[in-house]
Amino acid sequence: QVQLVESGGGLVQAGGSLRLSCAASGRTFGTYAMGWFRQAPGKEREFVAAINSSGGSTSYADSVKGRFTISRDNAKNTVYLKMNSLKPEDTAVYYCNAHRSPRVYWGQGTQVTVSS
Repeated sequence: QVQLVESGGGLVQAGGSLRLSCAASGRTFGTYAMGWFRQAPGKEREFVAAINSSGGSTSYADSVKGRFTISRDNAKNTVYLKMNSLKPEDTAVYYCNAHRSPRVYWGQGTQVTVSS
């Protein structure tokens, strides 16, 4: 089993930056693809970014492409989401996700609030 703990959320002004971290437990972190999702109030959880197990391949939602960067450090069992040029519509709870079929694990989420 993998336990995920997100950190780094907070309140930031529009145009600002934040870096989210997701620390994973266990010795198998490097075998999992990792992702970031977000959920705004009254909306469904949506995909933000993903990275494969080695870190060699990434993908992004169109809404964040060019502004957000996902990365991972397998030696530290951690995945990151660097968020630049933040917009009020980026306000949401951000969740870390680990997946290696058929297993999927979620963190508890970290709040990101972007003020205009």
